[in-house]
Amino acid sequence: MTDIVRNLRSPLFSGISDTDRAAMLDCLGYRVAAFRKGEIVAFEAENIRHVCIVLSGAVDMIKEDLWGNKTMLLRMHRDELFGETFACGDDNSSVVTFLVSEDAEILFLQFDRVMRSCTTACEFHHRLIENMVHIIANKNRDLMRKVEVISKKTLREKILTYLSIHAQTQNSRYFEIPLGRVEWAEYLCADRSALTRELVKMKADGLIDYDKNCFRLL
Repeated sequence: MTDIVRNLRSPLFSGISDTDRAAMLDCLGYRVAAFRKGEIVAFEAENIRHVCIVLSGAVDMIKEDLWGNKTMLLRMHRDELFGETFACGDDNSSVVTFLVSEDAEILFLQFDRVMRSCTTACEFHHRLIENMVHIIANKNRDLMRKVEVISKKTLREKILTYLSIHAQTQNSRYFEIPLGRVEWAEYLCADRSALTRELVKMKADGLIDYDKNCFRLL
């Protein structure tokens, strides 16, 4: 419990002291589970009844079609949430799969206890609910950015849109992206080789410069 409380920096607990967090976890009912890379936290169509917080590692939200083609929608890193959108709906069935992309520890909280004040009317519950609403709104914003990227007609336009979003977010023409080439290709719904070729062409055309995941818009 002590290590969990000390390391919790998720926006879900913004404005809640370490002392209150310890009491909160007991009140909410929690468990921590470890997952290896490649393991599934929740399958598509599975009922989601927990809010999940990444304590370490990373988890991908992916969508797979009937032919086994996968599209990565979002990647959640340390302190980020997932599953909350489905847990709060009338239908708890997930429409995506949550796949561990890096060895991870995940904290599970019962959604009903998060969103409903307990019998002792803990003071932190009101703040917790406010934080949850903000997180869901931010997640929707990220998904809108994803739609903006993949709605472009050409791969070059998708790349430039993705890079410009990160440049604006980091307020610099020099910036780092969080995805490797394989994950980035999945995010763009593109072939990895095609992505690599297009990056080389864009560099030759004087549009961008890059070294691994560090980019500069020219």
